[in-house]
Amino acid sequence: MEIEDALVRAQEAAAPEVGSGRVAEYIPGLAAVDPLQFGMAVASCDGEVYAVGDADVPFSVQSISKVFTLALVIAAEGERIWERVSREPSGNPFNSLLQLDQEAGRPRNPFINAGALVVTDRLQSLTGDAFGTLRDLMRRESGRGDVDMDPDVARSELEAGHRNSALAHLLASYGNLECPVDRVIEQYVAQCALSMTCRELALAGLFLARDGVLSDATRLLSEREAKRVNAVMLTCGTYDSAGDFAYRVGLPAKSGVGGGILAVIPDRGVACVWSPTLGPSGSSAAGLAALDAFTTYSDWTVF
Repeated sequence: MEIEDALVRAQEAAAPEVGSGRVAEYIPGLAAVDPLQFGMAVASCDGEVYAVGDADVPFSVQSISKVFTLALVIAAEGERIWERVSREPSGNPFNSLLQLDQEAGRPRNPFINAGALVVTDRLQSLTGDAFGTLRDLMRRESGRGDVDMDPDVARSELEAGHRNSALAHLLASYGNLECPVDRVIEQYVAQCALSMTCRELALAGLFLARDGVLSDATRLLSEREAKRVNAVMLTCGTYDSAGDFAYRVGLPAKSGVGGGILAVIPDRGVACVWSPTLGPSGSSAAGLAALDAFTTYSDWTVF
């Protein structure tokens, strides 16, 4: 089936789920988002982009940003980050304090909040400006030079981010932060508050489908490193529903509570889907249905 037809099937499959679940009400800047929106874009490695629905409406990328921050840290210093963060599925909520304390301050993986705080901390140590480094990458790879954070979302996350602050202080108590807690939180919130469209995110993530090669043909990651980032996305990218997501979709992916999901099809391309309402695990219900249908009706799958 052609990609355009598979996207139409994906949109049809998602339609009953659009608006089901709840938006991320605990972040005031996300609570007011229209829940009835849906968009999906697919960027292929040969330069084509296909889109349906609200694929050009900006949304808060939230935890999707964690993939790119991890890639930047690995690009800068190889795989040293794994000395501070594990690579196992959490099996617990993405903001669990209990699991972090039980495991002596070493987060289970880089995509739960505690793990992402450690990765952001390391990027801040390496660059002096974690958010700026991430923003520059997203601007170059998406082709939109004014990609930036949504200040209202960032402000509301800072005001409501008591659990993230608690996680950061707990990490610091175990010696697993290098920078001041307030600085790490500020950088972390800024990256999560990036505002981008499905089309832009799909383009930005293409290096993961091209074995680590960026849009200008330079290399961000080695083939081995790109493979390993994709592997961690497959096992850990959708929080405590990673097993069900792998069963239904079968692609490396990262979700965010803004309603977006970024999925990688190695050597083929990248799909990004967005619909704001979330299922119980914090991933978009309509997005999951869309990607399930897309991989069913197309041959863009790793299986």
